[in-house]
Amino acid sequence: MRLLDILLGRSKPAVPDLDRLFALPAAAVTLEAAAGFVPTGQGAVCFATVEGAAFEQTHREVRALLDADAERDGPPVELTEDGYGYSWLISRRSPDELPQLVNDLHAVNSSMEANGFGPQLLCSLAGFRDESGRGLALVYLYKRGTFYPFAPLPGERRDNALELEVRAALAGDLRVEEDLGRWFPVWGAPGM
Repeated sequence: MRLLDILLGRSKPAVPDLDRLFALPAAAVTLEAAAGFVPTGQGAVCFATVEGAAFEQTHREVRALLDADAERDGPPVELTEDGYGYSWLISRRSPDELPQLVNDLHAVNSSMEANGFGPQLLCSLAGFRDESGRGLALVYLYKRGTFYPFAPLPGERRDNALELEVRAALAGDLRVEEDLGRWFPVWGAPGM
């Protein structure tokens, strides 16, 4: 950091560490034991859409890479846009294939980063459910290099108590975002 940055109170942004995604399978074991949530086999990467041929080429390469997986069952990788104008690349696997799902999420993030589109990456998530059907996502904030739980309830409400319970349970497995103000709701996020 430079002296002017220190005087003005600026800080260096956290460097994304995509390898932290590989901690999700171990965290899933803890999550099941502590709160009864198991993987759904669905995950997604969210990014800001950019116009241009290079961005479109990167999309095609990522989709071709993931769709080429001969072991993938079910629908191919899907690209959707939400009501806020963000793009979501959704990957679906069998619920017992969380490591493969994490590989998919990592490949999407890495490919976009390698092609110069790292600043457009927002978050990645993996979906979980419990026996009663409650949904939960573990959200990875690309620009912070941290995770947080998101537990939606009907009517665009959140189960804050569950989110805090999951944070406490996973503190030893994942780098959990400490600033609760950065635990953004991802209403209607595909992949949950």
